[in-house]
Amino acid sequence: MVRNRRSTQDMLDIDPELVATALERNGDYRVLRRHKPRRSFDVPGDAEVRNGLIIDLETTGLDPAYHEIIEVGMLPFTYTVDGRLVAAGVPYGSFQQPFGPILPEITRLTGIDAAMVEGRMIDRSRVAAMVHEADLVIAHNSAFDRRFAEDLCPALATKPWGCSLTMVPWAAEGMGSKLCYIAADLGFIYSAHRAVDDCQATLECLARPLPQSGRTGFSFLLEQAFEPVYRLKAIRSPFEAKDALKARRYRWDDGSISKMRCWYKDVPEEEIASELAWLRLEVYRHEVDIPIVRVTPYDRFSSRA
Repeated sequence: MVRNRRSTQDMLDIDPELVATALERNGDYRVLRRHKPRRSFDVPGDAEVRNGLIIDLETTGLDPAYHEIIEVGMLPFTYTVDGRLVAAGVPYGSFQQPFGPILPEITRLTGIDAAMVEGRMIDRSRVAAMVHEADLVIAHNSAFDRRFAEDLCPALATKPWGCSLTMVPWAAEGMGSKLCYIAADLGFIYSAHRAVDDCQATLECLARPLPQSGRTGFSFLLEQAFEPVYRLKAIRSPFEAKDALKARRYRWDDGSISKMRCWYKDVPEEEIASELAWLRLEVYRHEVDIPIVRVTPYDRFSSRA
């Protein structure tokens, strides 16, 4: 019996990294490691370096007209203009007590309850100082975060925004698009729905080489971040065309984005003609004028687009 207890203790004393390495050699196992945020990514060399800022918000709901921010996370970083991440700065995170209640479903999603935010307030001067330094702002689903964030810091309306959800071809790389799925596909886990942790996980996901292309997610994002897109608005499209529109990656605007209920899709200039042809042939099935709006990086993902 003593020998058995000793064997059990020996097993507990084994270096977990040795166990992980052994499991990885067997095709029946995948090992996910806890993310340890790093400060350095690459050496810039002679390339021009600029400042980026990752933002993540937790809120009491989805509509910035009615709901409130209850946590902010911000992570400054530097990058080269040729698409390489250089270094992460010092993050900032804070809870904020809302005027209204935090509903149970929000607590279940975020882990944030009334006791955690009681008496807490975001330091808006610190937020503004971090935004001031940024040449590019990124969120994982900027269409959600930007509309809340501009109320927190109006200077964010003057910054170009990128989106790590929509500007990286995760599906083409054989990956999911939710941040926790991307992290798992890249071999790590983290504390999801904690704002600073989400920011650090986003930067790590953007820094890793992707499985099909071998490129980093950030290199894909930066190619698009400063270029305008053209928003095609499929207004008054037939109801029966909704599945085809969804399959072609159109998104539904219930009027909260552009005050116009329609399916819409953002495309680069060179794809406008082919997309118009598809809409007229497959959706409307006759010649029709389709509104096209030029959207700059300064308005993209906002309620102004």
